[in-house]
Amino acid sequence: MTSISRRDLLKTGALAAVAIPSVNFGAPAALTTEEADPWLGLKIGVATYTLRELPIEEAIKGIQRVGLKYISIKNVKNHIDLSHTPEERKQRAKMFRDAGLVPLSVGNVGIKNDEADVRRAFEYARDIGVPTMVCSPVRDAGDLDNWVKNLDKVVKEFDIKIAIHNHGPEDKQFPSPYDVLKAVEKYDKRIGLCIDVGHTARAGVDPAEAILKCRERLYDMHMKDISALGERNTPIESGRGILNSRSILAALLKIKYQGLVGFEYEKDAKDPVPGLAESVGYTKGLLAGLK
Repeated sequence: MTSISRRDLLKTGALAAVAIPSVNFGAPAALTTEEADPWLGLKIGVATYTLRELPIEEAIKGIQRVGLKYISIKNVKNHIDLSHTPEERKQRAKMFRDAGLVPLSVGNVGIKNDEADVRRAFEYARDIGVPTMVCSPVRDAGDLDNWVKNLDKVVKEFDIKIAIHNHGPEDKQFPSPYDVLKAVEKYDKRIGLCIDVGHTARAGVDPAEAILKCRERLYDMHMKDISALGERNTPIESGRGILNSRSILAALLKIKYQGLVGFEYEKDAKDPVPGLAESVGYTKGLLAGLK
């Protein structure tokens, strides 16, 4: 799983710059949809877990600095937590929206094998006003089929999509997207997946292939890079690691994916914006080459 050469990417950008005329004496030409949208229709954003150590005000500024608008809100006290009252959740969600950011999901929310806890999580997502909740069972959840059955009971009432997150080889419950798909395929179609591309690769699965195979139930994405495979998570700036980010993006474009593609940059928790900005820029360059 090798990524495109950073040197080649920079060379391509330099050649493109040379090809652009330096002076335009006429009226500016109208931009095509692709030229106006560097993301080619993908909802590229950020999981606020990336900025988990920052207060909500600083997290908002950081997201604005890197030019993203779509977000998945992490349930931490710095942002919006399950411990906040319904009114506090709504007020803090409004802070994101007033800043021009669009919450598309929440999570990853750990949920117990208990219908009351499932309902509590759904109420949290409802109060924030998102169409999707990223979640996973807590480590001692026990019977996974019963855990999914509890989701199935409540999802019909709230009509909020569930995206179950896979956590790699050290996760004995859902290591890969295929484990999630197998567990949910007989239940309500609103119960689906959040594919974490780093954890997926560490579980021995090609993330691009998983996107294609799980497309019917793919409701959220965690985009990142890693420096090595194995049971230890090794986050790194996109383009510096081993993942084939180009093939991942190509797969998302192929299926015309409309859910969130959220950068989850787990490195440098106390100062994540520089690494996040580098990841955003690298990904934007890859998409330019996919037009």
